[in-house]
Amino acid sequence: MNIQRVKPVRTTEIIVAVLILWPLAAAFLCYVVRAERLRRKLVPLTGALLTAAALLLSTRIPFDLGVEATLEKVIDVLVLSLDIFLLGAILFIGLRHRHRLISILAILQLVLLGLTDFQSFPAPRPNPVIHCDALSLLLVLIVSIVGSVICIQGLAYMKAHEDHLHLAASRQHRFFAVMLLFLSAMNGLVLADKLPHLYFFFELTTICSYFLIAHDQTPESVTNALRALWINSLGGLALVAAVFWFARFHGVTGLRQFNADDFRSAVWLLPLALMCLAGFTKAAQFPFQGWLLGAMVAPTPVSALLHSSTMVKAGVYLVLRIAPLFQDTFLGLCVALFGAFGFLAAAALALGQRNGKRVLAYSTISNLGLMFACAGIGIPMALTAAVILLLFHAVTKALLFLSVGAIEQRIDSRDIEDMRGLYARMPLTALITVAGVLFMIMPPFGLLVGKWMAMEAAARNLTALLMLALGSALTVMYWARWAGTLMSDPLGGRFRPESQPVLTWLALGILSLGVVILSVSVPWLYDALLQAAAGEVPAYSVHDGTIENPTGSFSVFPLCLAAAFGFILALGAVRHARQARIVLPYLSGVQQSEPGVFTGPMDQAVKSEAGNYYFAFLFGEERLTGWINAGALLLLTLLIGGTLR
Repeated sequence: MNIQRVKPVRTTEIIVAVLILWPLAAAFLCYVVRAERLRRKLVPLTGALLTAAALLLSTRIPFDLGVEATLEKVIDVLVLSLDIFLLGAILFIGLRHRHRLISILAILQLVLLGLTDFQSFPAPRPNPVIHCDALSLLLVLIVSIVGSVICIQGLAYMKAHEDHLHLAASRQHRFFAVMLLFLSAMNGLVLADKLPHLYFFFELTTICSYFLIAHDQTPESVTNALRALWINSLGGLALVAAVFWFARFHGVTGLRQFNADDFRSAVWLLPLALMCLAGFTKAAQFPFQGWLLGAMVAPTPVSALLHSSTMVKAGVYLVLRIAPLFQDTFLGLCVALFGAFGFLAAAALALGQRNGKRVLAYSTISNLGLMFACAGIGIPMALTAAVILLLFHAVTKALLFLSVGAIEQRIDSRDIEDMRGLYARMPLTALITVAGVLFMIMPPFGLLVGKWMAMEAAARNLTALLMLALGSALTVMYWARWAGTLMSDPLGGRFRPESQPVLTWLALGILSLGVVILSVSVPWLYDALLQAAAGEVPAYSVHDGTIENPTGSFSVFPLCLAAAFGFILALGAVRHARQARIVLPYLSGVQQSEPGVFTGPMDQAVKSEAGNYYFAFLFGEERLTGWINAGALLLLTLLIGGTLR
């Protein structure tokens, strides 16, 4: 492959520099200059620049950027030095908290990094420093737009959060510095072609997640941050071992040097399996889910960023990037089964939860498992499904997390039962949350399109198909239960006025509108962009807003019209409900003056309560987690060991 500079080179290099270096500079300014006035201007400015740069980048794909040999060596030395600094920082954290596992994992990574002299191995094929194709662009758009919206909404959220904690001194300068650094790390990760550079950004996301989860500095937050650090350090060790293997035994130091014909033997498949393991840890798949569940103690913008546009998406990106290399191999089969198992298991655990944020966390783990299943199946149809799921999950999950964060700040609870009848107290936020739920499970929205494609692609793997079908059924159950709770008793349409910060309404509005526009545009998005990310062979054809293949079709545009008509009818029903007369339900006895209390046997007052079934005896964490982790470990053993056959 000949690396050619794109024309005009300067413009493209400036765009890439803005995406990676500007948020880094903004993070430095946020940390050093602690004035709130500067922060309130700098964060939106950074979001606007990243959004503009990402959109401009979409006009230039695909492209490679190389540099002169001397400058490339300087960049390599700089990245290696920063790698050592990061690992030294992780080692310091481990020693400071007397966490032996973190310290050992950091030392092992330092040793492998030191043994890998990347300049001493002649590369079989040249590779660029930066490579951007449709998949990279999609992640850049998600990080730059969705991530920026989350950071901007965080300006309003963190002020209320710190007021609630009664902090003597604000920590927002550090919080937003790490948030912006996270965006820089993610853009660098998805644009880097050289494996050492990719590893550096991979580790940078790890240490950013540690600082964000530990932000409140409570014992619980520090404990959970340390758990996130050691689990993701395990993934970092797997990735650096793969990088070492490729450089030491094959002279390969870049993604563009990979040749699919090479990956039919264990000496090539084993490092790929290690890269998959790194992706699984970063995406919190079983048995590594603990770090993502623990991250719920962090402020809501952190949860939204980790779940939607940064941390977990880095793991999916890594596996999707190498997925064509293990197509039709035993490793691919294991990845498909592992992903399908995670999709089903996380859906089952979500069904047993009444903590809203834990439902969102298990939903994230479940959907990421579905994406990994698609990567393992590997055919163009499956990869197309994974890319569609990746896009819509990012936008929808950001919307849901920000909505639940706003609800939590108002009612001081994450319990779904405490959200019963929330539409009467927070009508607009409750409706946006219900809309987010519908975006996850209903046609014509993109997540359902992606699941439809995934199940079609899994038709030749009966085991995976059954797990996907059952997991989808459980998914509908826990989402529908939550949405119904939000819109339940009290009845009668008596809504209270609701106020939220302007930035909160702006973020929720942008994300809601984004999901709707993207859903209407799915056929054209697929035709223009997503198909390119799945390979050269078209999995579907697009005609008049309908996605078709030889076995069926998905009529997106007519379904969108039906959804719009249903929304108009719903607005009419709400207007009618506001004029309705409130009638108390019959409670099998004389109704007392206090709502929900009636006179029961022996003239005793009985208070009626409504509640959902959570099936804890079947789907409780205490009952299932151990078995699920054991099953996941078995599949991981099969995945790694199978490459050595």
